[in-house]
Amino acid sequence: MTYELSREHEEFRRSVREFAEAEIAPHVAQWDSDHHFPSDVVQKMGDLGLMGLTAPEEFGGAGLAGEDGGFTSLCIAIEEIGRVDQAMGITLEAAVGLGINPVLTYGTEAQKKEWLPDLVAGQRLAGFGLTEPGAGSDAGATRTRAEIIDGQWVVNGSKQFITNSGSAITSLVTVTARTGTRPDGRPEISAIMLPAGTPGFTAEPGYDKLGWHISDTHPLSFVDVRVPEENLLGARGRGYAQFLATLDDGRVAISALALGCIQACLDMSLTYAGERQTFGGPIGRKQGVAFQIADLQVMLEASRLLTYRAASMKDRMDAVVAQGRALSAAQVAEFKQAASVAKLYTSESAVTATRIATQVFGGYGFMEEYPVARFYRDAKILEIGEGTSEVQRMLIARGLGLPVE
Repeated sequence: MTYELSREHEEFRRSVREFAEAEIAPHVAQWDSDHHFPSDVVQKMGDLGLMGLTAPEEFGGAGLAGEDGGFTSLCIAIEEIGRVDQAMGITLEAAVGLGINPVLTYGTEAQKKEWLPDLVAGQRLAGFGLTEPGAGSDAGATRTRAEIIDGQWVVNGSKQFITNSGSAITSLVTVTARTGTRPDGRPEISAIMLPAGTPGFTAEPGYDKLGWHISDTHPLSFVDVRVPEENLLGARGRGYAQFLATLDDGRVAISALALGCIQACLDMSLTYAGERQTFGGPIGRKQGVAFQIADLQVMLEASRLLTYRAASMKDRMDAVVAQGRALSAAQVAEFKQAASVAKLYTSESAVTATRIATQVFGGYGFMEEYPVARFYRDAKILEIGEGTSEVQRMLIARGLGLPVE
């Protein structure tokens, strides 16, 4: 089975590639050096329709639900933006996967009408706050708390590593918080929408990161943040489960981002190996170099198949839901497994690909004037964000029936 993309998808790929090469590529080195978040270019991605690929037309989206391949289109866009710059790719991925999709999936009609039009248009951004200093992979250890006082949620706590959470165009961050205790004694965790600018809600100074310098990433603090009771997103006590489902989609999207990284490494290595002359000829004729580049091609093809296999499964699931039918447990389990397999293999392959590309470039690969250095810095987080490699292996093993703790 090949999972070939449709003609429409390939045409869409070309349009996104042209945009990325015209609007991002000429400036990305300077943005990275300056740690500059280009809000205007993010909004141009919205103008191109990239934020609305999974949203219905009533909110300004493309209406590409289910069999029309909306999620596959999103993965293509992330891959092509990520092929030019990984930080801009994650900006798109988080804007849709962590900002728009939770509101679209779990929001009330009033919440959707209030927030989605600007988010789908790309004029504003939203984030999702899950991770805390003591609650990363162990998200159930959330310490942020929210209680209802006089008809309002009062939120206290903190979050860390939150993407798109403190930019000039951020309008909303949805956070998970303890809202009580379940009958079995475990914490009840709910999702609550916090508009940017709400008193007591502070986006602390952005991180000085190893990579993704262009991406907007902040720790957040909440001191008696008060929002209406209606700002609960989804059912009370379902916040953790909602976010786990969001992560399943996000893993495929991160796989697409990693795919763009591998493609960039192959492209750069091929070009350099053909141009760099040593001992009377191009280095590409040396087996030591040629074989490494051949490995990049193998990783690229395997990663592409895994990524778009999982994306097509997601689109088929969305088509079932759009028809008003329920998904079977087997369908959900199959997709979860495919998402974890794609994320694990492709993210680890991307890290390896940047190491290989840097080695092909030799000393020049260690210089910031060459894009390969930026990709090398950016790649490592792919093995960590939206579920570490260890978490993916645990989930895959559980899917195989192993009683992994």
